[in-house]
Amino acid sequence: MDKLKAMETFVAVAARGSLAAAARAEGVAPAVIGRRLDLLEEKLGVKLMLRTTRRITLTHEGGAYLEDCQRLLAEIASAEASVSAGGAQASGRLRLTAPAGFGRRHVAPLVPLFHELHPEVTISLNLSDRVIDLAGEGYDCAVRVGDLPDSSLISVRLADNRRLCVAAPRYLQRHGRPEHPQELARFDCLVLSSDASQTRGWAFRLPGRGGKPEQLIHLRPDGPFDCTDGQVLHEWCLAGHGIAWRSTWEVESDIAAGRLVTLLEDYAAAPNGIYAVFPQRKHLPLRVRLWVDFLKARYGQPGFWQQRNG
Repeated sequence: MDKLKAMETFVAVAARGSLAAAARAEGVAPAVIGRRLDLLEEKLGVKLMLRTTRRITLTHEGGAYLEDCQRLLAEIASAEASVSAGGAQASGRLRLTAPAGFGRRHVAPLVPLFHELHPEVTISLNLSDRVIDLAGEGYDCAVRVGDLPDSSLISVRLADNRRLCVAAPRYLQRHGRPEHPQELARFDCLVLSSDASQTRGWAFRLPGRGGKPEQLIHLRPDGPFDCTDGQVLHEWCLAGHGIAWRSTWEVESDIAAGRLVTLLEDYAAAPNGIYAVFPQRKHLPLRVRLWVDFLKARYGQPGFWQQRNG
């Protein structure tokens, strides 16, 4: 069986949630799709999907394989678009979306620069913390930070993102500093009050001891005030009102300038990602491919995240 066809079939079934739906989209019998999956699992030697008459559930191995397949198919589509486009100039309307805080700082400033390189492309940028249905609402690409639960989208990892505890030097001078995550209960912590974000709390990694593996824990520290807006927490933290748990994309420049100090770094959880995501398409538009490549190149520049305005 063709490896590429097997990957495409696996991704299609995961995206549509059933063999029948994937078969209808391709115009073949469900049995054909099922046989392809059986052969793929047999070749890999692992179970990728748990299939019942009602639903399909990815196994742990299937979830990891899905992410790799999506990345490889996106790269193949990008290569095909590059070859077929030849010397063609990118054009058309590029509809983008990004989270409000991240987008203001690290996406919006790049839009005019991209337009200078590709003047025939017009760009519409939506900044919203709502998770937008890209295909349903007609968007070409989104930048998303953190875990990606929607397997129906193609994703390209642009950069790593860590969350760190930070505080202003003046706060630490008055109150001292925690040496262990459990000590945060004794400090003023600046937390989001919205249930829409950080639902599990602040994440920390506890090193393994006595032969035990390391442990990931989530804490819900408290403080004198909270807010639904992360930018406000950032400003309160800079003003010396307490300790905040913020993403490096937001505070890297403040850390580099000495306006904020990192805390509990030995317990920091593993980084998640900053991704470009887009709907699955047979042929990726040149303007989308160029935008993703542009973001990846910019975000990979030394010192990019230390620049206050991105």
